[in-house]
Amino acid sequence: MSNHIHLLFYQHSNERALPELLQRALTSYSIYFNKKYGRVGPLFQSRYLASRIDNDPYLHHISRYIHRNPAQWQSYSYSSLRYYTGEARADWVKPGLILELFDNSSTRYLDFLASMDEDDEETAVDYLAHE
Repeated sequence: MSNHIHLLFYQHSNERALPELLQRALTSYSIYFNKKYGRVGPLFQSRYLASRIDNDPYLHHISRYIHRNPAQWQSYSYSSLRYYTGEARADWVKPGLILELFDNSSTRYLDFLASMDEDDEETAVDYLAHE
């Protein structure tokens, strides 16, 4: 994934906080990167995209999409998946909020990820309906 990133944020209040945070972070990073490498102009192809997640099936789908996006998703070193399996910990990564949807089982979550066809968006909902 050399040309993009995926982030999943939980926002509790202040609808402008997240867009402002991302604007400042991405602008600051662009300035840093351009100075470091002697470049000018935009660093990113386009504005970031954001979606409001307002139901559990969509949350399942997004979480699966993010973790399965890298070609070698099970071993991709820049993925947060290792935080979901307990292999790594950080105060700012909160896998429990997703794992709660899988009875706090990283094994069930990994089974969920592995059982999905990457092109079948409806499978996530079907999988959960049969649990």
